[in-house]
Amino acid sequence: MSIRVLVVDDSSFMRKQLSKIINAAPGLEVVGAAEDARSARDMLRSLKPDVITLDVQMPDMNGLEFLEQLMQKHPMPVVMVSAFTQEGSETTLKALELGAVDFIAKPRVDNLKEYGAELAEKIRAAKSARVRARSTGAAAKSTSAQTSPFAPRTAARATPRPAIVPSGAARPYYSVGAGGGKVIFLGASTGGTEAIKKVLLGMPANCPPILIVQHMPETFSSVFASNLDSVCQPRVREAQGGELVEGGNVYIARGNHHMQVRKDGDRLYTELVQTPPVNGHRPSVDVLFASAAAVMGKQAVGVILTGMGRDGAQGLLSMRKAGARTFGQDEASCVVYGMPREAFQIGAVEEVADIYQITPKVLSFFR
Repeated sequence: MSIRVLVVDDSSFMRKQLSKIINAAPGLEVVGAAEDARSARDMLRSLKPDVITLDVQMPDMNGLEFLEQLMQKHPMPVVMVSAFTQEGSETTLKALELGAVDFIAKPRVDNLKEYGAELAEKIRAAKSARVRARSTGAAAKSTSAQTSPFAPRTAARATPRPAIVPSGAARPYYSVGAGGGKVIFLGASTGGTEAIKKVLLGMPANCPPILIVQHMPETFSSVFASNLDSVCQPRVREAQGGELVEGGNVYIARGNHHMQVRKDGDRLYTELVQTPPVNGHRPSVDVLFASAAAVMGKQAVGVILTGMGRDGAQGLLSMRKAGARTFGQDEASCVVYGMPREAFQIGAVEEVADIYQITPKVLSFFR
């Protein structure tokens, strides 16, 4: 049975383009194309799609407002279709906070074949994703009952459980130059932006160094790092390459660049390279994890979070064989249980944990 897709975009040309691309993919079928939120509401009720592709810019009600109310009233898989600009990056990350499963750029004439394959993969992953409403405060503008395409909802939003920081977390975990300080290496893909946030919100300001690969384009990684830095106790930055790796700092791989680590004496530095994609990704989790295995050995802790595909599984296995402690997010708390499952099946994961328990379990090795 085909996956039923509803395309929501205010541009007639884009609706036709996306519909053509999606219908050409095996097992996918566009059952409707809506130009605004109200049309989308009516089509949701009558057509009952499995997945929505959603544009941000629409008349009367923008995509974020529509998404917020959709996820309150009728949570379902949504793939955002956005412009990969600074403004578009910020808006798309807000959409992921609200509960969108994934995102993709608008199609270009020069990349339709590759674009079609990527969009189809994201729609298929979204269909099998665990969709949950999110609590985000001011992530999107509030809308009045008059403009809402959905009936009012009286139930209060659920508040996410806070991560638990182990007692004794106030003492320093790591000092550069001390020799042999442990470092956390983390990888994620679909659903990873919110999973990473949950992990980092439980980290104290003096946490061990953390290096992260999240699959995302170049224009997104700096915005993602900045957003995390504004809400987390450690300092979060987009890696530039050549930085001294220090405690209390989180380094996010720059989009379109692999991130590795190198040692100079007892000091550790970030390194960015643009070698070919691995597992179809640049940055690749496997590249970071393989580097951690080779450079850090048993002084590393590896964590693989939600995401489709298998990127990171072999790298995490290399880390475990080198003596690192390794963790995988459990199926129940993943948006897409792909990467952690692949890692678990090949024996790369030492311990499986709920997303809210990963931080205290990891920190327990540093006390």
